[in-house]
Amino acid sequence: MSEIRYENFFPIEGGTFVNAGDVSSRIKSILKNLGIGSEVVRRAAIIAYESEINIVSYALRGNIRLSVTPDAVCIEAKDEGPGIPDIELAMQEGFSTATPMVREMGFGAGMGLSNIKKFSDSLEITSEVGQGTHVKTRINMAEAG
Repeated sequence: MSEIRYENFFPIEGGTFVNAGDVSSRIKSILKNLGIGSEVVRRAAIIAYESEINIVSYALRGNIRLSVTPDAVCIEAKDEGPGIPDIELAMQEGFSTATPMVREMGFGAGMGLSNIKKFSDSLEITSEVGQGTHVKTRINMAEAG
């Protein structure tokens, strides 16, 4: 396990669409300021944004944890939400349980988890129905170009 170079924790309130994207923008700026390569920054920003939108759209509250080591950028999202009954189904592009209100705002297209997977070098999802979801991602510095 590599030594942590940077770590931060960002709380997110569910349903606060007016602030949606703020945390991912902050993460993008932090990574740029740390001198992380642009491809890693781009991938991390996408993962953070999709994670943030999922929390805002579905959960009561949650948080995103960013940690940076010399080897990787890790983003973890934890929420207090409805949980995911079928993770395999939820990973399919286009699958969504978004409410009509969320869809009217332009979210809930069913690409969140599949985009998180696409831009991660490793992904781990655990979820308990009625309790919430925990998504752990890693972007390897060496593989990101």
